[in-house]
Amino acid sequence: MIRIRRAAALAALLFAAIASGAALAQTRPTHTAAAPGVHSMLWVGNSFFYYNNSMHNHFGLLVREAEAGAKSRNVSVTISGSGLDWHDLASYFRPGGIGRYSFVAGNQIRFNPPGKQFDAVLMMDCSQCPIHPQLKEAFYETVKKDAAIARENGALPVLFMSWAYKDKPAMTAELAEAYTRAGNENDALVVPAGLAFARAIAARPDLEFYQPDKRHPTLIGTYLAAATVYATLYRKSPVGDPYTAGIDPETVKFLQTVAWETVKAYFGN
Repeated sequence: MIRIRRAAALAALLFAAIASGAALAQTRPTHTAAAPGVHSMLWVGNSFFYYNNSMHNHFGLLVREAEAGAKSRNVSVTISGSGLDWHDLASYFRPGGIGRYSFVAGNQIRFNPPGKQFDAVLMMDCSQCPIHPQLKEAFYETVKKDAAIARENGALPVLFMSWAYKDKPAMTAELAEAYTRAGNENDALVVPAGLAFARAIAARPDLEFYQPDKRHPTLIGTYLAAATVYATLYRKSPVGDPYTAGIDPETVKFLQTVAWETVKAYFGN
């Protein structure tokens, strides 16, 4: 029991160091502009996205609740346990494919105009691929290839910086460095979700952000990440957004605040 308590204390101290700035003493992002023109986004990733009724749903509700009538169309393409190189991004943009129609109120189908379906594509590699000794080069190569594919199809490439495993907090800084470097090399915007996790855990160790597997997010983890995507793309504070996902108001305000503070710290504004 004493060993467990010591390990937990050390993990908390490391998370605190990361949140206070240690992880920010890294390569700085060079793509710092917001993306307010993103009204439709393709989410390409794995189970980190689809847990808790999918992060793209929570993000869309945050956007729609932030401003009455705001448009946010989101489509998620995920493969369990996948790396980014498992996805054939070019095929996702094929004419008449993904995004050709949408389900609307009353279970009706709306056929969308042909042509460009997405303003941006949010991409995440597997949870350890960007820093794994056998897979990290594939990460950089795939981001380069997919960023080019996105631009060829009129979509802004955006990278989703994932979080550390609960029992391996040192991953936070390593993943932050890898995603920031890849973003800089491809002029891609980066969502600092992993840094938001570390900041939140340091401030509120009483909250549980992980499933028992110590990797996948609980609902509050998914909500925090979705709020960080919102703050990154629109460079607006999500604090006060009425969408709560059923989470208690005090915790929602905390998560919204962490998302905003993390984004400001990461982009230096």
